Formats: sequence, C-alpha cells, structure tokens
Amino acid sequence: MDATLIAVAALWGAVTGLLLPRAAYRFSVEPEEPWRDACPAGHALTGPGRGWLGSTRCAACAADVPALRGSGGPGPAADGPPETGRPRYAPAVLAPVTTVLACMALAAATGLRPELAVWLLLAPVAVLLAVIDRRVHRLPDRLTLPLAAAAVLLLGGAALLPEPGGSWTSALLGGAALGGFYLLLFLINPNGMGFGDVKLALALGVALGWYGWAVLSAGGFAGFLFGALYGFGLILLRRAGRRTGIPFGPFMIAGALVGLLFGGLAA
Repeated sequence: MDATLIAVAALWGAVTGLLLPRAAYRFSVEPEEPWRDACPAGHALTGPGRGWLGSTRCAACAADVPALRGSGGPGPAADGPPETGRPRYAPAVLAPVTTVLACMALAAATGLRPELAVWLLLAPVAVLLAVIDRRVHRLPDRLTLPLAAAAVLLLGGAALLPEPGGSWTSALLGGAALGGFYLLLFLINPNGMGFGDVKLALALGVALGWYGWAVLSAGGFAGFLFGALYGFGLILLRRAGRRTGIPFGPFMIAGALVGLLFGGLAA
C-alpha cells in the first residue's frame, strides 16, 4: 500500500507540477505591474483557464527562443545565460521535479491519514510561491491568502475524518503564532522581512501547528536555518553582502516541509 500511495502522490505531483511553469512566468512581475499575459516576444498567451494553463513554449516564436536549461525563467533570476538575445520562455524542469519529490516524501511520511490529501493539495501552490519569490522576491497575495484559507478549511475537514494525525485547534493556534512572530519581525525590521513572508507564515503555521508545538518550532527554525546557511554561503562566495536581500519564502517552505515530514513520521 505504501508503494502504491507514493506512486499516486508522484503522479499527482507530476500532473500539477507541469502546470506551474506558465503560472510562475505570469506571476513573476514586480509589484504594481499587471500579471503577464504575453510571451517575451509579445504574443498573447492562450489556452485553458484564461491562459493560465498550457505550454510555456510560444508556437509563434518557438524557433527563435531556445529550450530552457534547468529550471530558470525570464528575468535576471534565470539559471544560466540565455543562448540568444531573446528572453526565454520554455518549459521548466526544477519546479515539476520538486513538486513530485515533495509529494512523494509527504506521502511516505504521512501514510493514509486524512491530512495527506491536504498536504498534496497545498504542495503545488507552495512550490509555485517558492519559484516566484526566487525570481522576483515577491509572494503575491493572490496565492498566499488563499493558501492560508485553504489550509484552515481543509484541515478542518480532515479533523472530522477518522484517525487524523493532528489537531485543528492546534493548527489554528500555530497559524496565529507563526504569523504573529513574522509580523513582529516585520515591524522591527521592515527592510529585512517582507510582508508577503508574514502572510505566507500564516499558512505554514497552520500546517505545522496541525502536528503540535514541537513540529511548529522545528519547521520554523529549519526555515531560518536554511536561509541563514544560504546567505552565509553567498557571503563566503562574495556574491552578496550582509545587507543583500534574499528571497526568504523558499526557505520558509523548505523548513515547513521538513517539519511536516517530521510530524507525519512521529504522529
């Protein structure tokens, strides 16, 4: 059963992960700018979901735009130099692979408990947020706030099913605690902590809080640890200074994943 469950989770991760690259491209804009509705060459994006779903290779300019190396995307955060002078717009690899691996790990750690369905529904959105934050240092409200609301509602439903591995009450308290902690950090140093991180912390706190305070603390601490190690590594490589801003969302999400895996195994 475990192998079948992991295989189903992997399939879910693959299907949803393949939908992320175009959404990441469209969402990866600076604040106050509208979501992208055209490829880098200006051709309108079409397809299901008002153009939010579909291939990231523009048929009108595919011959001029090279295939993507790795997981990069448009803009300065893309992986590797472009092979032509044209902005890239092509399928990504890292986001779908990350989604598959995260879903498989969550299935292996959680088993058949009802909260697994919640984690599998939330995981693709979390990966999407990590990609966007990495590219443009932004966590859109259109994703963070629904993610928090979905975590609350879905875990509330999971708590009503037989043999849940956690508590909805502790999930709500976890969201308030982690969100409040990040809000305090934002108020103390707005230049070092974005308000988007505060909103993301609400959702992650709800998820981590489901398994209790120990998991909440572990997942929250892991996020700070991953971010600190990354920043320290950049300083050692002389690619950043002490005041250089880094996207913190991916590390928050990675820390939360570690916490959920720990909580799922311990429940």
